Amino acid sequence: MQQYSSLPEQNSPIDATPTLLTTIQQLSTELWLERSLNQLQSDLNDCLLSACNTLPQQRSTEAEIFQILVNDLNHALNSSKVAIALFQPQEITGRVCYVSPSSSRRSQLPHLETISKKGKKLRLRLDEPIELEDLQHLEHQQPPSAWQLSDDSGGMIAWLIIATASKRLDGDPTKALEAQMKPQLVARAVNYCNVALAQLKQLQSWQQKSQYLSSSNRELERTNQLKNQFLANTSHEIRTPLSSIIGFTHLLLAQSYDPTKERHQEYLNIIQSSGKHLLALINDILDLSKIEANQLEVEWGIVNVPTLCRNVMALVKEKAANKGLKLLLDIDPNVTTLVADSLRLKQMLLNLLFNALKFTTTGSVGLRVLAKGSFVHFTVWDTGAGISPEDQAKLFQPYFQISNSIVARHEGTGLGLAVTRKLAEVHGGSVEVESELNRGSRFTIILPLNPVGDLEGIEGEVSDLSALPPIIHAPSSFIDILLVENDLNNAKLMQIYLEKLGYQVTWAKNAAEMWEFLETLTPAVILMDVNLPDDSGLNLVRQLRENQQYSEIPIIAQTAMAMTGDRDTCLAAGVNDYISKPIDLPLLANLVAKYSKPE
Repeated sequence: MQQYSSLPEQNSPIDATPTLLTTIQQLSTELWLERSLNQLQSDLNDCLLSACNTLPQQRSTEAEIFQILVNDLNHALNSSKVAIALFQPQEITGRVCYVSPSSSRRSQLPHLETISKKGKKLRLRLDEPIELEDLQHLEHQQPPSAWQLSDDSGGMIAWLIIATASKRLDGDPTKALEAQMKPQLVARAVNYCNVALAQLKQLQSWQQKSQYLSSSNRELERTNQLKNQFLANTSHEIRTPLSSIIGFTHLLLAQSYDPTKERHQEYLNIIQSSGKHLLALINDILDLSKIEANQLEVEWGIVNVPTLCRNVMALVKEKAANKGLKLLLDIDPNVTTLVADSLRLKQMLLNLLFNALKFTTTGSVGLRVLAKGSFVHFTVWDTGAGISPEDQAKLFQPYFQISNSIVARHEGTGLGLAVTRKLAEVHGGSVEVESELNRGSRFTIILPLNPVGDLEGIEGEVSDLSALPPIIHAPSSFIDILLVENDLNNAKLMQIYLEKLGYQVTWAKNAAEMWEFLETLTPAVILMDVNLPDDSGLNLVRQLRENQQYSEIPIIAQTAMAMTGDRDTCLAAGVNDYISKPIDLPLLANLVAKYSKPE
């Protein structure tokens, strides 16, 4: 029987065992490396995914990313201490802000310390100061112990620090392989962290853009609602007086107007009142829009406060007398002048006084002016119906009108108080209200004495706000006026009015007719419409000024243009004066008389 030896023969397959073990150890180490990196990548992805679903603060998410890096590397490198230090831009000293947790078993291990270039020990403890120079030294040694994570474009600069305890690796080839692969692990982990930080920045940018777009959409929706409300309110407010104008005009036409009939005079009064109401509404809308667009022109000047207040009270005197109300004026003798726009201040006071008269049936209405420090208080008070707290909260909203049985719904535009507050704010002041139901109201305009600096910077003299000058009567002899007007009704209105005053008015419907009439006519004044069918009125003015034959003829522009800068545009074209539509006939007569006087 053949005998077999139990000892392996020379060159048998068992000799390959060391090579197989080495391969297994190598694969195990590579598996450790990939598993560690996969875990880090998974944790970073979870962090970013969480940030996608919330609205995080950038710093808090960065902190979470840094802590994930520290914890995962600490788990993979179980014989090392892992930390992250943060530096402010341009600073050479930072602080340790993230440190891997230490178990009680490992807390005394010497790997809590590492040696710097200067031979000192760097303690990796929370809030421990650390020098940039030391980290740069550790970054360049072999193997490195520090890695710069990111330069946040002016934000924090982060450094990863790993301190490894001295430990014998004899007889543990797996640990030796892991030690060899440690630089690769850390380098790839740092790259993963930097990618995550870059993705976080991009995510934050997208979220900010999303928030901006969402906010913009909400603002557009709100603006659209306000626009719709504005159009609805404006349509109602405009249609109300227009209905009266059209309706009563129809009655007059149907009944063959007779100036001796009392009801026909009443119809005309209603038409005129409705027209003024419509004009007031349009003016308030224009004022409000110009203020909102920051296009309101303020003519600063030194205003004589007592004179202005007396003139304002004179304008409301008749209305107060018609209602049997006392009208009182009380001015602090210390209040003499104020830096303001006199016309706008007058507008504010008239708004408040007309409101007070509207809501007061018995008693009195007054204006009290007091000096308080560097401010002047204009208080309009009344003994009227008063305003509930609920209505007071809405008073300064455009178009809001208080429901009251003593006041017709269509009386007023609902914009007066909104415009008044805006005008006060333009002057650097404010408006306050105090009121109690059935006990009256007090509206106070508070304006600074000098909102624009030293009074020396204000040109002009103290404003004398006396009433408008009386109409200047036309001379007895005929004076030729050339009216260049596209609109038939406006042209007839001005022609009839001026001819009754004694002027000879020639009407040109367009630019071609104007040049034709000028061949045989030398007018004393040209009334020029700005918008004509065949040319611009302002362009015609320039052509007239360039023609020596017509360059000295006074030109008055009449136009519906009423926005900021329109008057300056007309004057710059070469007109002598400007009047806006609807035409104020007495003012037109004054201007024509002024410029038609012989030299």
